[in-house]
Amino acid sequence: MKLAIIGTGYVGLVTGTCFADLGNEVVCADNDEKKIESLNNDDIPIYEPGLEELVRKNRRNNRLSFTADIKEAVKAAEVIFICVGTPPREDGSADLTGIEKVSRVIAENMDSYKLIVEKSTVPVETNRWVKDTINMFGKNSNKFDIASNPEFLRESTAIEDFMNPDRVVIGVESEKAEKILRELYEPLRTKIVVTNIKGAELIKHASNSFLATKISFINAISNICDKVGTDVNAVAEGIGLDPRINRRFLGAGIGFGGSCFPKDLKAFIHISERLGYPFDMLKEVQKINEMQKELAVSKITDMLWNLPDKIIGIWGLAFKPNTDDIRSAPSIDIIRRLIAAGAKIKAFDPAAMEKTRAELGDRIIYCKDAYDAARDADCVALMTEWNEFKEIDWQRLKSVMRQPVILDGRNIYDPEKMKDMGFRYAGIGRG
Repeated sequence: MKLAIIGTGYVGLVTGTCFADLGNEVVCADNDEKKIESLNNDDIPIYEPGLEELVRKNRRNNRLSFTADIKEAVKAAEVIFICVGTPPREDGSADLTGIEKVSRVIAENMDSYKLIVEKSTVPVETNRWVKDTINMFGKNSNKFDIASNPEFLRESTAIEDFMNPDRVVIGVESEKAEKILRELYEPLRTKIVVTNIKGAELIKHASNSFLATKISFINAISNICDKVGTDVNAVAEGIGLDPRINRRFLGAGIGFGGSCFPKDLKAFIHISERLGYPFDMLKEVQKINEMQKELAVSKITDMLWNLPDKIIGIWGLAFKPNTDDIRSAPSIDIIRRLIAAGAKIKAFDPAAMEKTRAELGDRIIYCKDAYDAARDADCVALMTEWNEFKEIDWQRLKSVMRQPVILDGRNIYDPEKMKDMGFRYAGIGRG
């Protein structure tokens, strides 16, 4: 099929590239001309394993192209995926200005039937506004369909998630739209969940809010574990072996971050309140997540007595391993709180240093590796569980630190082994 992907952010770029790899003719369009120029020079603006190679392969095979001319992309496509950002406003609601602008461009440039697919994460009932906008500004009577096809891509495993999904969700209003989307996704040979558009829009927010709730639940349990003196990892394993619960997303730590969970949680709370249902449980999920950041600072303070002029080595800045994304990363908030308390920060991350520098400037020291970040430090705080932080020469580390103090913010180390090696150790809910 001929596809247009409007928006070349994380979702749009991965989606367009993977659809091209399935044999479709894909043009990715964006009004950011510098980004398009970079993409046409094989300069990929995001860190995602395997993506750069896949972009180059499909450009060579003439299945994938990039353009700043959104109008022409709309005219050339049979199916148009809207993948623009929906950033949060101050009240937590999603800013849908980009969706509206793209809908208007589509309306003004349609010259034949188009299937217009919401791929961006949007509040339930957004489809009505998209449809109304296209009807309002359409220059001719060409028929069109609106559909919802929420994405479930995880940063660092996005290509695998696209090519081997556990399900594809499509919300449609017509048999024609359903047939087109079924045909498009048929090569993936996975379960296709078909619902109406509102149901599909709701599934994405409900999914992310549920997963965020699961994380906050185990983090709340970790606080109980600390108080009674037991290990949250054992508790998580014990409850996670129940197939109705399962072990995934039961990792206690310093909280969740990224571009999806915090934003979607806020948006779902706002949507629910607008519809007349106060979703107070999700507000508690937010509260627990914020408390985990304070807990990390408190644990460091407890081990060091006072924070002013103490040097804290930070291992990991991205919100999760194998990405350079620091959006809503717990590490950034924790660093800000440590700086406010008078501490000095040295940090290392394998991928997120450049983006952190853009966010924090020269308020912290950027280091070349884990040992450099630990040199002369009074404490090393693990924030992101990159594999290289799991393979540390502990004697070497101990020799470069001023005090052998470790905060394990992701519970990847064995507390007893750390203590046997002479480290003062604190995890999250480790008793």
